[in-house]
Amino acid sequence: MRFTLLFAVLLTGTTCLSQTPINTEEVISIGGIRQYITISGTDHSLPILLYLHGGPGGSVMHYAEKFTDELQKHFVVIHWDQRETGRTLQLNPSPIALSLSLIQSDTRELIEFLLKRFDRPKLYLAGHSWGTSLAFHIAENYPSFLYACVVIGPMINQLESERVALSLMKEKASRTGNRKEAHELALVHIPFEDGAHLYYHRKWLLDFSGSRKTLSKSYVENWSATWLKVFNEASTINLMETAPNLKCPVYFFAGRKDIQTNSAITEQYYNLLVAPKKALFWFENSAHGVPTTEPRRLQTLIIEKVLPETFVLQTPAAVIGQSPEP
Repeated sequence: MRFTLLFAVLLTGTTCLSQTPINTEEVISIGGIRQYITISGTDHSLPILLYLHGGPGGSVMHYAEKFTDELQKHFVVIHWDQRETGRTLQLNPSPIALSLSLIQSDTRELIEFLLKRFDRPKLYLAGHSWGTSLAFHIAENYPSFLYACVVIGPMINQLESERVALSLMKEKASRTGNRKEAHELALVHIPFEDGAHLYYHRKWLLDFSGSRKTLSKSYVENWSATWLKVFNEASTINLMETAPNLKCPVYFFAGRKDIQTNSAITEQYYNLLVAPKKALFWFENSAHGVPTTEPRRLQTLIIEKVLPETFVLQTPAAVIGQSPEP
């Protein structure tokens, strides 16, 4: 009973005698350039949670509060604008060509910086979409850094996801007799060869998903000039072949209606994955945008499921005369 009470107090931080809130933005040196992060939490001693945005190039700084406000009561939440993104891009463009390995290296270096800065043995890592390709890399190669890895709309075998989506959209165009859709989708090759291919795919994917959002072709083509090569590089990875085993807890958050990072592929990978602890949570009302469509459920699951199952107190045995978890 005493262990349970002490554990709850240390996790929530709500009954601690002394709390030191933290709410700051910083520019730090990562990968040889200045990179921008924000740090937010009701107590600086809470566990760290680093969130990896999607895209690539998709800064979440202007709406991050929507899906992390509750998390900040239980974690020190770190948001990061990756290189060529948001405030980091404003500070300095990347002096070297973008590659997947470069941004993976930035991610590792940032984690090492945070662990040293806060004097912690581990942290929590959460990623959405493109961010999960970075999260899986850390989980596979540096599992000792992590209490747990949370992957939201994960990239598992992205080339296959794109092919499945294209096939479904072509079937719909044929069934409905939409000649424009059929013509534009016939132009698409996977892997995407240029911004136009990606634009037509994503344009009709939005329509297929019932979204009212519109997409600018010029925006997609401009994005592709910076990011398509890196995105295609990450898309070639098939985790079912390269990472059937991971040595840290992994939690999958999947939109039931997600076609972009195909939810059936997510379930297939989850079923074969061997990990110390794993769980798959379905978001029945979501497609790919779980953080914005079901932000409360996302946060509740991390707080009530992931955190209690994975956060190991470092010194409970000395305090209450019991052995810590192995």
